[in-house]
Amino acid sequence: MSKVATIEIDGEKYEFPVVEGTENELGIDIKKLRAEAGVITLDRGYKNTGSCESAITFLNGEEGILRYRGYSIEALAEKADFLEVAYLLIFGELPTKTQLDKFYADIKEESTVDEEMKKILDGFPKSAHPMGVLSSLTSALIAFNPSSVNVDSAEDMYKAIVKILGKFPVLAAWTLRKKNSLPLNYGDDSLGYVENLHKMMFEKPGKSYKVDKEVIDALDKLLILHADHEQNCSTSTVRMVGSSHAGLFASISAGISALWGPLHGGANQAVIEMLERIKEDGGDTKKFMAKAKDKEDPFRLMGFGHRVYKNFDPRAKIIKKSADEVLAQLGVDDPVLDIAKGLEKEALEDQYFVDRKLYPNVDFYSGIIYRALGIPVEMFTVMFALGRLPGWIAQWREMRLMKEPIGRPRQIYTGANLREFKEVEKR
Repeated sequence: MSKVATIEIDGEKYEFPVVEGTENELGIDIKKLRAEAGVITLDRGYKNTGSCESAITFLNGEEGILRYRGYSIEALAEKADFLEVAYLLIFGELPTKTQLDKFYADIKEESTVDEEMKKILDGFPKSAHPMGVLSSLTSALIAFNPSSVNVDSAEDMYKAIVKILGKFPVLAAWTLRKKNSLPLNYGDDSLGYVENLHKMMFEKPGKSYKVDKEVIDALDKLLILHADHEQNCSTSTVRMVGSSHAGLFASISAGISALWGPLHGGANQAVIEMLERIKEDGGDTKKFMAKAKDKEDPFRLMGFGHRVYKNFDPRAKIIKKSADEVLAQLGVDDPVLDIAKGLEKEALEDQYFVDRKLYPNVDFYSGIIYRALGIPVEMFTVMFALGRLPGWIAQWREMRLMKEPIGRPRQIYTGANLREFKEVEKR
């Protein structure tokens, strides 16, 4: 027997169906609430509102569970590479060897960008934030690919997907190279996806490219860990924009802008800025741990705890190992990273943080890795966007294939009542 929920308003009772997910999540389907009862629900920030039914990512914050298409994040980070995970998220199943080889070959085929895009990039000052540049360049791809995607054609959808996966790393690398006054370049067909990205970002003119395996492995894991995270701010934005039947490139561009905010993708940048502040103050981690515990002190310890994960961030456990390996391999001598290690040690041993389950999260460790690799702090969110790209694509594709209606939230109006208009002389 199907479950129903009863809502009583002024003595009148209304019944609504209860939807159950495959992991026993329950949701009340209230789409007829306004029509039948004349009311709407109010849920600021949509913290308790399901905007869709999705088969892509399962997240249980209370138990620290994250799965892509049913596969645990732990298994994927250990056994898969980023392109395998991208294929899984977008198409629903892990690729065969033949499918993966074709996927990568097709992406490489699309990994050049129209030369006129360089003129657009030239228009930005070096001081421009890389996320603003990346969002603009992604949106500009529409001008060079004006035909809309026929979502009913599997071939058209596939072409659009490999196109953005091929061009996006080039645009991301170019934003960094412009900032660092390096000539714009392209990748190397003999390299893997992540190594190619690293080469495009860091290759210096006249010098042979060489990088440690530990570095590529850490980057690969970071991209996998960021690939999707259910209906967060940027993902919801991609689905909302796409629900108007805006194209894939425009929807992704909107997602980049949403990710830019310090409360979302900018969190790992905030971690490094906090560490810099501690260093400038003398580097006393105990002092700042005490400030973090003082409710009267405005200081916030960035990179600890998570608004979704109430126990631990499963991604942090995975990437901590990579962070330790990268720092050991590179032998980086950086007082800021030393402060980070000190904060991590104290937080894991301090009863105040242990009792409140305020463990280091993925943003804490990703910021450490990016800094160790020489990635400027302004580029951290660009790296996040590179990882999140497959998730955005998967969510956009799912939304369009499910033919979801255009997003149109309601509101409770709290403004002035009807007022009489007065001529300017009488105001």
